[in-house]
Amino acid sequence: MNNFLTVYNKDKDPGGAVAGSIKEYLESRGCVCSTVAVSHDAIPAADLNEYANGVNCVIVLGGDGTLIQVAGALADRDIPLLGINLGTLGYLAEVERDNIMPTLDRLINDDYDIEERMMLSAATGGSGSTALNDIVISRLGDLRIVRYMIYVNNRCLSIYEADGIIVSTPTGSTGYNLSAGGPIVEPNASLILVTPICPHTLNTRAVVLSADDEIRIEVLSSKYSHEYEACLSCDGATAINLKAGDRVEIKKAEGVTKVIKMSREGFLDVLSRKLGATV
Repeated sequence: MNNFLTVYNKDKDPGGAVAGSIKEYLESRGCVCSTVAVSHDAIPAADLNEYANGVNCVIVLGGDGTLIQVAGALADRDIPLLGINLGTLGYLAEVERDNIMPTLDRLINDDYDIEERMMLSAATGGSGSTALNDIVISRLGDLRIVRYMIYVNNRCLSIYEADGIIVSTPTGSTGYNLSAGGPIVEPNASLILVTPICPHTLNTRAVVLSADDEIRIEVLSSKYSHEYEACLSCDGATAINLKAGDRVEIKKAEGVTKVIKMSREGFLDVLSRKLGATV
């Protein structure tokens, strides 16, 4: 690799100090490196795609959230991403601050592995988006539960009464899905996880589906006179308001996100370390 784009989160790397040192280091070794500053809630897809022309690798400085947003912005580009963790808990952003320069040397020497992570696509009302982590449908406004009818391959699975529904990829299993009590799965698996958020029935549990399954979630009318609204978000962004009768179609996306893996640790080793397990 010799052509890089460094995308840094302005909140995690104030003034671009780390990004600047990476650019200087790469250029001193004959590489090309551009830098782009982003905010977690404002990833400029058009700008990133313009800078990404001819790039071999996108280096993302921040945390998992920043890398996920960059992956969404570059979803149509076949460019591998490397995450450098400047946050607190990183699964995707596996490179720590004190190991940046040795990692850059390995990139230049093509000493790395690439993992392909499945993505999800969501479509509703003519709008569509993709997600590396998860697609969430949740209540909007009043603190009322929302009723959802979930279909899998056009067959009714169940009616959920809950604060929301998380449809997650294996990559997203350690994110919001985990916080909501969903299962952790290998990030390279090909599965779709459906997890209710604070369900109001005792027998409601998360469901693990095949990646080939197609899911339809319909927002049902309220049991009471007061109607409610819900909202759809993909990887924490692109919020779309929903009302009773609206449907969201979710399936495996055609493209994948390529994540550069530098460590020889397996997923379970990383999981144990991140969760602070001791023997």
